[in-house]
Amino acid sequence: MLFVFQRWLKDGIYDQAAIDRLDELRPHLARAGVIAGRLGLERAKTAVSTLREIGLPAAVMSGSGRVLTANPLLEDMAHVFLPTAHGGIALADEPANALFQQAIAQNRDNRIVRSIPVPGTKERPALVVHLLPLRRAAHDIFSGADVLVSATEVSLCATVPSPNILSGLFDLTPAEARLAVELASGRSVQEVAIEIGIAVKSARTYLERIFRKTGTSRQSQLVALLKSAWSFS
Repeated sequence: MLFVFQRWLKDGIYDQAAIDRLDELRPHLARAGVIAGRLGLERAKTAVSTLREIGLPAAVMSGSGRVLTANPLLEDMAHVFLPTAHGGIALADEPANALFQQAIAQNRDNRIVRSIPVPGTKERPALVVHLLPLRRAAHDIFSGADVLVSATEVSLCATVPSPNILSGLFDLTPAEARLAVELASGRSVQEVAIEIGIAVKSARTYLERIFRKTGTSRQSQLVALLKSAWSFS
């Protein structure tokens, strides 16, 4: 904790008598700061624990990526979330983790919601990890935290969600979301380009952006992911 006591430049630097008076306040300020910090952490723990009651693994982090507190559901996902140096976390899946770490870094500037797809394995279904910036009144609930991280399992389905849902889940632009929906219906890039009235080259550029944002590298992976995302609608 750092306390700063300022005075007008015209009054000059603090003399020894003023410093002595301020030193008398130091233990009281330290106790007040520790109590406030503990109360804030307890509030954050309570809020994250509440998410446990609805079955949602969650944690809150500082802007630097340090985990302040996590509920047991997320702590039990050691096969998905890995501890890192300085109290941070990473995703076990490397492509997903690259997007995850990028989202944490970018959150310091743009403060936008990000959703990171994590492919399924034999041991668990696919997941979508969400990073939600905490703003305004949310800071009163999650004291000292800047980001809420949550994870939601997805299951396979034959239906693809709407472009609006895809935009929200994976931060796709409207054009990218529309292209993704059309591709998931089984059409080729060339067919979709003609359908929505853009050049094939532009459609391929959009597709590359979609791959980066969803952590996929092939159209078949993208289709499977989009169909699994239907549970969010």
